Amino acid sequence: MTHVLSAKVCAEIDRWMLRYPPEQKRSAVMEALRYAQEENGGHLTTDIMDAVADYLGMPNIAVYEVASFYTMYNLAPVGKHVINVCTNISCMLSDSEKVLEHLKQRLGIGLNETTADGKFTLREVECLAACANAPVAQIGKKYYENLTPDKLDALLDELG
Repeated sequence: MTHVLSAKVCAEIDRWMLRYPPEQKRSAVMEALRYAQEENGGHLTTDIMDAVADYLGMPNIAVYEVASFYTMYNLAPVGKHVINVCTNISCMLSDSEKVLEHLKQRLGIGLNETTADGKFTLREVECLAACANAPVAQIGKKYYENLTPDKLDALLDELG
């Protein structure tokens, strides 16, 4: 099943596994999934997860548990820009619901949906650990803090 993983992904996983004792190579599962997801255009498939399990010598279910637990992994295709909006307590108290509603209106989609042009996917997530600057959203690897509708509009125009 490892033939599903490219040589590049396998090399990245091998490099990551060097951080752990050989008998603990399964500790590289999160990075292995990340590399595989990036190469697959932003989401994981069952075949990819099975290949990661095989490569790391893990039960398939153990990989599925990791991939389905963490919001950084996508089990279905997503837009070019995944917008994760925090709605935990600090963000909620700083009007994250208004941020979320503005994004829904502006993009014309609901939560866990992708715009028709494939540019944006909107998700609600738990804490993004930037409470001091709430409300917060994460797009890709970048955080956007102290959000307002005007800031969001400028950001969407820039990304669009």
